[in-house]
Amino acid sequence: MKISYNWLKQFIKIDWNSEETAALLTDLGLEVETVDKYQSVKGGLKGIVVGHILTCVPHPDADRLKVTTVDLGDGTPVQIVCGASNVGAGQKVPVATIGTVLYDKEGNPFTIKKGKIRGQESHGMICAEDELGLGESHDGIMILDETLVPGTKAATVFKIENDEVFEIGLTPNRADAMSHLGTARDLRAGMLQSGVNVELITPSVSNFRVDKRTLKIDVDVKESKLVPRYCGVTISGITVKTSPEWLQNRLKAVGINPKNNIVDVTNYVLHDLGQPLHAFDANKINGKVQVKTLPTGTKFTTLDDIERTLHEEDVMICDDKGPMCIAGVFGGKNSGVSENTTAIFLESAYFNPVSVRKTAKRHQLNTDASFRFERGIDPTITEYALKRAALLIQEVAGGEITSDIVDVYPKKIEDFTVFLNFSKVAKIIGQELPKDTIKQILASLEIKVNSVSDAGLGLTIPAYRVDVQREIDVIEEILRVYGYNNISLSKKINASVANSPRTEDYKVQNTIASQLNAQGFHEMMANSLTTAAYAELSTVLKEEHNVTMLNPLSSDLATMRQSLLFSGLEALAYNINRKNADLKLFEFGKSYHNYPSGYEEIKHLTLFQTGNRNQESWTQASQPSNFFLFKGFVTAILEKLGIQKTNCIPVTSDVFSEGIAFGLGQETLVEFGVVKKSILKYFGIKQEVFYADFNWALVLKLVSSKIKFTDIPKYPEVRRDLALLLDNEVSYDAIYKIARQTEKSLLKEINLFDVYAGSNLPEGKKSYALSFTIQDTAKTLEDAQIDKIMSKLQKNFETELGAVLR
Repeated sequence: MKISYNWLKQFIKIDWNSEETAALLTDLGLEVETVDKYQSVKGGLKGIVVGHILTCVPHPDADRLKVTTVDLGDGTPVQIVCGASNVGAGQKVPVATIGTVLYDKEGNPFTIKKGKIRGQESHGMICAEDELGLGESHDGIMILDETLVPGTKAATVFKIENDEVFEIGLTPNRADAMSHLGTARDLRAGMLQSGVNVELITPSVSNFRVDKRTLKIDVDVKESKLVPRYCGVTISGITVKTSPEWLQNRLKAVGINPKNNIVDVTNYVLHDLGQPLHAFDANKINGKVQVKTLPTGTKFTTLDDIERTLHEEDVMICDDKGPMCIAGVFGGKNSGVSENTTAIFLESAYFNPVSVRKTAKRHQLNTDASFRFERGIDPTITEYALKRAALLIQEVAGGEITSDIVDVYPKKIEDFTVFLNFSKVAKIIGQELPKDTIKQILASLEIKVNSVSDAGLGLTIPAYRVDVQREIDVIEEILRVYGYNNISLSKKINASVANSPRTEDYKVQNTIASQLNAQGFHEMMANSLTTAAYAELSTVLKEEHNVTMLNPLSSDLATMRQSLLFSGLEALAYNINRKNADLKLFEFGKSYHNYPSGYEEIKHLTLFQTGNRNQESWTQASQPSNFFLFKGFVTAILEKLGIQKTNCIPVTSDVFSEGIAFGLGQETLVEFGVVKKSILKYFGIKQEVFYADFNWALVLKLVSSKIKFTDIPKYPEVRRDLALLLDNEVSYDAIYKIARQTEKSLLKEINLFDVYAGSNLPEGKKSYALSFTIQDTAKTLEDAQIDKIMSKLQKNFETELGAVLR
């Protein structure tokens, strides 16, 4: 953001140099990145003086050149060769003396040197207005007022304005400082705190009055939630022309190219007060002004001559025939001010920031107006800015106010109320500030003190301070005005070592991350913002549970993720497309949900594996990753954390083509398996992907800080295997439950170590190979006892599942 120092001084009388002012602004949080010099004429006409042509004779060797003798006021006339057709004796002219630097139309510098032209010496240059940067004409040299004294500096004759421009790196929250008035308001607060008593001078609009009521244009605001306040007035009898120099200089200083006096005034007030305005040609308005939305697909041509397709949420300024302007963003081609305009309808409004931001992003338009509207302007100055602009238009374009001001403001935007606790101020700042100092700072920021008690202050925050709505925000305001550099540091430094348990979240994360890294996994961190379309890939995810952003950067980053799966698949696809196909990744992250009961964040640990299990090597052939290897990584995490006695349960998520889950009671601890091919196809992934999703909050609950020991069993365990032919519909979970119910005391472990479905098997059948580990901690098992258990298991599998022993 550019701030002109001369312009700033219209609001606050200050005689500081620019370095001092820049330092104070930076201390206040308005960081001044650079201070640039500005001159209304490049070079400031340095070296240009008024010359008096004493003689003028034809050049002896060139028909179109003349040799002049010029008095430059130093008592020694010089000879200058000039080729202008209008040069003559007795004239007062601008002369560039030897060593003067001038600039061509492209801004490139060149230096005036002593030289010879066709054999005649020339000690300078008599200039045309375009050579000085004072205009576009090159018809001849400039003829100055004959009363001017030779030697007078041209800079004083043409009133060259010299200015300094602050380039401020404005943070997005400081919408209140997006103008010269806002910057002056902050500067005044800082100066008062520095002991310099200054007043804030605001332009007077007391001269505003209605001259005639001959051009009334009615306004109908149909979207009051999106347009809380809308003002307008008509001005007739204006003359559209070039703006006066003072107005052009103000705009040029802040990087705005002047267009005409009407448009220039609207731009001036925007940078002056921070209120965007728009002027419509009143003769092009058919009927009344209507502020409304239009159906999606409506075509509209903007000022840049581009036809745009409107969205149903775009707020438009319309008349009875159709749209005229995209509200708060960009004007229309057919309703703007032209050279033939004689009457205007001047608009000043407060538009909903979210609505303007969405519209600007949707149409890829970034204007000075949208920049301010989408961050939140001051709703209380809407009418004041309109009057200010109307008076300026009358000053530079003539005309009369021909209607009363229309002010549609059905529901006033109220100020915020906050209670400030003195003890909280001292705690946050680290130093107890005098209460009078706190009150003085708040008053300088136009924050009203409604009530005073020993505990604190009841405050009313102006509506334009959209970034100050909490107690901590007020404390930040106090601190930045008081000065961070003014906070004293204690000579004694106190430090303490926190004793956190080993089950602290970050410690458990580090333990598991180290283990996974040792197993070849790499940690990833994906963006929590994603697209709403991912909710359609799973029936478990509901679109109505999406947490949507009010001001999304794009449709691809408009929603908080409900699952970590899809951001992980994005990372896999990115790597696979770049020939990095053997991947093992993990992520600690959160998912976000908008449930009927309220918003909820759930922390997860997710694992991804795809491609070969190890890199190619001459010592061993590459082997593809498989489900059981991946299952080993999952169980290793649980074992590392001492989580035991989990039960195998069916997966509830439909993102798996094959998968299982471990749980405790009614809660699912982790789900893992093979991701569906239909989901992989959406991301362009053609290879198998294994995915695990841990409920990290539950994991932390189960991590015990106590270490339990059990004796090593004295008696051996026995393993027996069964190969069962089953229907395809039978799940491993069913087998597991039957086995546990059949033998509850001696059966220690059940493991599925092979699955086969293919040729040589009857249709609709599959083969499961299972191992059963049996152990008695009190004695050695006998064969008869073992055979009895296995027979009972086989019989129950046959009876309940129709299993056949292979």
